[in-house]
Amino acid sequence: MHVLVLASQKGGSGKTTLSGHLAVEAELAGMGPVALIDTDPQGSLSHWWNARRSATPHFAKVGLRGIRLAVIDTPPAITASIAQVVAHADLVAIPTRPSPHDLRAVGATVDIAERHGKPVLFVVNAATPRARITGEAAIALSQHGTVAPVTLHHRVDFAASMVDGRTVGEVVPKSQSTKEVRDLWLYIQERLARLTGDVAFLPEVRPVHFATDALSALSDDKALPEPEPPPVVEDLPPPLPERRFVAERRSNVTPFGGTDRRAHPFGRRAADRPQ
Repeated sequence: MHVLVLASQKGGSGKTTLSGHLAVEAELAGMGPVALIDTDPQGSLSHWWNARRSATPHFAKVGLRGIRLAVIDTPPAITASIAQVVAHADLVAIPTRPSPHDLRAVGATVDIAERHGKPVLFVVNAATPRARITGEAAIALSQHGTVAPVTLHHRVDFAASMVDGRTVGEVVPKSQSTKEVRDLWLYIQERLARLTGDVAFLPEVRPVHFATDALSALSDDKALPEPEPPPVVEDLPPPLPERRFVAERRSNVTPFGGTDRRAHPFGRRAADRPQ
């Protein structure tokens, strides 16, 4: 049985929504039986599953056997119970919104995963299309681990689909949100197959755009238009006199503030950072 844990200290990062979506995508990809395990006292995933009409994915109880993949949702806090769950994980996915507060919060989760020697996968979630901060967040996260090459963008259909126990792929199967979730699952499926050595878990289809989506601040429904060729000018004007500029020396500014590389969002304590 493979174990995928979704963990993040920051509340509202999208762990529950992503847990349900990835579990359903795994079933649709033929990787079942899949079981959802909710360790969050709020029971949001449990409520979603109780409202669901489909019999799959299963909602795991003690003693349930024969499960091929377990997707575990965790509460938004760092507790001893989360450490115990992470200790059994094959892969720890950390959904992170592209904001300074969310980036600073991932450090504690990364520490737990490293303590247990578990691989970490950052998932940039609820990103604003064509926002510069999305690419900056992916670059900042990549300094501390692997970033999923699929960015989940903020759209109403993504969260609204969870109201009646369904996922966005079941409500609007041809939407861009559905495509992003499906591509994310295919990437996670391949990672799990390679981490566990289970060749049978490898996906049959692999999107060709995996290499660039995560680090692009312009990932969206539409591709950028091809640049127009420059006009052909037969008689060029004489060149302007050469001007010299003195470039101002800049410090190593991090994407979210600070003038020291060590002043990274998950790095030093606030008291140690340069003022």
